[in-house]
Amino acid sequence: MKIESLPVSPVDAIPTARRRPARIAALTLLALAVAGAGGYAVLHKDAAPEAPAAAPKEPVFELSQRDVAAVAARPLAVTLPLSGSLVPLAQATVKSKVSGVVLASTVQEGMNVGAGQVIARLDDAEARARVAQQQALLADANARLALARKNQANSAALLQQNYIARSAYDTTSNGVDLAQATVDSARAQLDLARIALADTTIRAPLSGVVSRRHAQAGEKLSPDSPVFTIVDLQHLTLDAPVPASDIPRIKAGQQVSFRVDGFGDRAFIGKVVRINPATEAGSRAMLVYIGVDNPDGLLRAGMFAKGTVVTEQSAVRPLLPVGAVRKENGADVVYRVDGGKVVAVPVKLGLRNQDEGMVEVVDGIDAGATVLALPLDGVKPGSRVKLPAAPVQKG
Repeated sequence: MKIESLPVSPVDAIPTARRRPARIAALTLLALAVAGAGGYAVLHKDAAPEAPAAAPKEPVFELSQRDVAAVAARPLAVTLPLSGSLVPLAQATVKSKVSGVVLASTVQEGMNVGAGQVIARLDDAEARARVAQQQALLADANARLALARKNQANSAALLQQNYIARSAYDTTSNGVDLAQATVDSARAQLDLARIALADTTIRAPLSGVVSRRHAQAGEKLSPDSPVFTIVDLQHLTLDAPVPASDIPRIKAGQQVSFRVDGFGDRAFIGKVVRINPATEAGSRAMLVYIGVDNPDGLLRAGMFAKGTVVTEQSAVRPLLPVGAVRKENGADVVYRVDGGKVVAVPVKLGLRNQDEGMVEVVDGIDAGATVLALPLDGVKPGSRVKLPAAPVQKG
């Protein structure tokens, strides 16, 4: 049997050793192609136009509560500090007008008394005896006067009939005059005795409060001996020394607000009533007298008071903190916050109170505006600002 062989393919005829280098070469070409494509893409990416850069944002200044102030409208007052002691406008030391033993005193320290109220009684036995004595003397004088008048009438009749001389009639007439003078003297002495009897009852000369009792029951008093001291606390005077250089600012009628130790923050009101024309000895100060009404009697004599007197006062106008005003080109300017931006506003100023730190605005800004209360670094007209949140109201 004849065995025939199939014909060999040209590819199969290539030896294996020759086919391997060809495959490697093909893979190498493929890798180079991929690398070239990647490089092309990278080159074209770098060559692409860049996006425009974003513009820088304008800074916004956040403000705190103390950086801003709301403009309010109210009167502004310029004040002058003063201090002094409270003195009763009226006070009296009641003294005995007659001698006598104190039988009873009806009031004590701290008690209120009214004008004319009986506050003490003296033994009036001696005074009553004197009244009785003077009444008797007056009766005797009246009797002598009546007799003198009868004698005068008889003398007149005898003179008319020429039974007596003119000189005898004149003598009887003088007797009438002398008797009348004796009656008048006796009547005056009786009035004095009655007054002395009335003075044994001691009465309050004014309404007020008993501040001191000088005599006790059983004590013997002589004329002008002190019995009680009474002060009127309804009307007081604040005596305040003021430097002579400040006196031109003080005028009668100016209002005074003051506080008294022991009453906390309670404010009392008074008015300037008069000014002493001379300085106090050893100082260059003058006493200013301030009238104080004290209807409830809370204030007492001798209390120390400290307050201020209003020397000038403006009308109701917008007020600014002094620190909010700045000078620019010789003009007063305020930085107002308007729509989140700072705006420079020229203002015309009026009354200024350095103690309170406020100044009156005559023109340029209205009440309700928000302004910068003090200079801030970097904040100028045109700057953007953020106002602080309103404080939460606690109910």
